[in-house]
Amino acid sequence: MKLVFAGTPEVAVPALDALLASGRHEVAAVVTRPDAPAGRGRRLVASPVAERAEEAGIEVLKPAKPKDPEFLERLRAIGPDCCPVVAYGALLPRVALDIPAHGWVNLHFSLLPAWRGAAPVQHAIMAGDEITGASTFLIEEGLDSGPVYGTVTEEIRATDTSGDLLTRLAFAGAGLLAATMDGIEDGTLKAVPQPADGISLAPKVNVEDAHLDWNAPALRVDRMVRGCTPAPGAWTTFRGERLKLIQVAPVPDRTDLAPGQIAAGKNTVHAGTGSYGVELLWVQAQGKKPMRAADWARGVRIGEGERLGD
Repeated sequence: MKLVFAGTPEVAVPALDALLASGRHEVAAVVTRPDAPAGRGRRLVASPVAERAEEAGIEVLKPAKPKDPEFLERLRAIGPDCCPVVAYGALLPRVALDIPAHGWVNLHFSLLPAWRGAAPVQHAIMAGDEITGASTFLIEEGLDSGPVYGTVTEEIRATDTSGDLLTRLAFAGAGLLAATMDGIEDGTLKAVPQPADGISLAPKVNVEDAHLDWNAPALRVDRMVRGCTPAPGAWTTFRGERLKLIQVAPVPDRTDLAPGQIAAGKNTVHAGTGSYGVELLWVQAQGKKPMRAADWARGVRIGEGERLGD
């Protein structure tokens, strides 16, 4: 088939690479978000997908909005049979959805209908799910509600951050998306409607959502830290300033600390929660680089009874 691939961040690059390597389909163009300011100088930078497409000599389309007439005219001129999508980042209007004969097929990083929305991997970890995966589905105008072509499953490991898990899903999902394109082309794959039960939503996780509650159980604190790493970053306060928590570990036998209370040893830093303690492993103080929690604690000289949080 002739394909137009839509995607923006680094997590979409493995899928583009898989389609380019398949040898079975032609990736005629790539659709991505416009260049965005990045870094300290805030200079405009092309998306990872745009950079990869340019390396491969593929036409890159960067509409401000997918409903822009110039973009729609160019898409019709290319005449794609199907448009595979991975984390494109913009809503597609009906007029765009109707252009390719086989529609737009999205690779979504959950087992639909679970975790529909922008942050499925983060929410799966924060909810304590043991299994997740990726799904390919036909995009409709509803939120991740279209019929599903295929899935792959992935275990959520006890120490997985959302970054760890998303990286594995990006590569597993790349193979799934390529196989889905093959099945659509040869007619062996049909999309199946999602079940009406089991729907859960995964809205974007913002900075305020990542504010830790030390009255929550230790497992909840651990899942919040892992789910919010690398972004937006779980955080608390210490002496009135923000402290980002990058890695913690539950310590079930530490039950003597009140929620948020810190106990610093020679090489360990523990904090109390609503159940039992957690060990702080890596932290990042405001305006500082990430560091081992024990080094941070020595630097700030934690006093007896001091606490994290408001």
